[in-house]
Amino acid sequence: MLEVIGIVLFAVVIAGSIALHELGHLIPAKAFGVRVTEYMIGFGPTLWSKVKGETRYGLKGIPLGGYIRMIGMLPPAKGDAEGTARRMSTGRFAVMVADARRASVEEIEPGDENRLFYKLPVRKRVIIMLGGPMMNLLLAFVFFAILLVGIGLPQPTLTVSRVVECTPSVEQPLAVPLPSGQCPTGSTVGPAQAAGLIPGDTIISVNGVAFDSWDALTEWIRARGDQSVTVKISRDGQEQDLVVNVATVQRPEYDANSVATGATITSGFIGVSPGVEYVSEGWASVPAYMWDITVASVKGLISLPIRLYELVTETLIGGQERAIDGPVSVVGVTRIGGEVAAMDQPIVAKAATFLGLAASLNLFLFLFNLIPVLPLDGGHVAGALYEGARRKVARLRGRADPGPVDVARLLPVAYVVAGILLAMGVIVIWADLVRPISLG
Repeated sequence: MLEVIGIVLFAVVIAGSIALHELGHLIPAKAFGVRVTEYMIGFGPTLWSKVKGETRYGLKGIPLGGYIRMIGMLPPAKGDAEGTARRMSTGRFAVMVADARRASVEEIEPGDENRLFYKLPVRKRVIIMLGGPMMNLLLAFVFFAILLVGIGLPQPTLTVSRVVECTPSVEQPLAVPLPSGQCPTGSTVGPAQAAGLIPGDTIISVNGVAFDSWDALTEWIRARGDQSVTVKISRDGQEQDLVVNVATVQRPEYDANSVATGATITSGFIGVSPGVEYVSEGWASVPAYMWDITVASVKGLISLPIRLYELVTETLIGGQERAIDGPVSVVGVTRIGGEVAAMDQPIVAKAATFLGLAASLNLFLFLFNLIPVLPLDGGHVAGALYEGARRKVARLRGRADPGPVDVARLLPVAYVVAGILLAMGVIVIWADLVRPISLG
């Protein structure tokens, strides 16, 4: 039930993010006088719609995005009278462009002559097209602020949260006990378990050495394999000493994304996990944290074609484990939201993870939509900026105004990009259904 609730909640977050993204386009478009005929969440068949004023608002059957429809997105071709579009009889791309112009012209009604998108000044068009991504950026900031300032980041404490029952090995990295209660072959009872440590114990010192952080304690223990140490703990307000025989273990090495590197490490091991407390950060930490996530997201966007190729060849075809830092669709991230809700963790931990996912998703949507290719928002922004630069150069050279940039000529490119994005979406959604990423 908790997983279902989590899935529904994250689906609402995604739908809300899409709705606010389109609202970021809608508000400035209406403010600048452009007639907006549709505001839709989703694609495909319409499930519900209502006309308010001159705009139809609605929900569509495929919740993988949204759009607003503004009149006058395409300027007339050079030599065409305003409000007309020539028919083309040769060339597939030429016919495609002509059909798009004709459809754009048919939306224009009497009185709309000064309400066309392409007639707006460049700065206003840029504001409209950046309104959507900026709304995602604002949502990311709000979610990150709640996470960092309101909840805080998890910090390990010196209080034991879990005692490992069996020592790990390369063959048995988790080393869970057998149904009989005995440790599997190649594993022995965990040193802390054998010494009598229990969850809730607070480690005061080891061999008289006090530590100010869990990381410092871990580093000290890992350098002392096959030694006996005296651990002073506090339990129920009483201090006591326990003798722990530190084991030496070999186990797989993992990278920062919890993916096995193939190498092994040898270290001292006693088998305890730290408790966690959430430490609130200052407001200044929010931009810095967002910058770090932005850098990682940009790297992810750059490597997306390679990651997608690996997803197909290594996971879907090769049957290998899904990389946790690989591409994921809204279907996959929604399922992860359900997994977060079902985790055996305190509510604050679930809320922090949930907010982190929502914030990262919106930051990624902001960056993705800035890619300067049609049909993405960044493509429209790039076209408007190019038009502004071209007109400025013409003025400086004393030449006539070259007019609006004919973005209709780029429609074949936009269709190809849209097809590629659709294919990528289908592949990742299929992977999320048959080989989902798990936080487990």
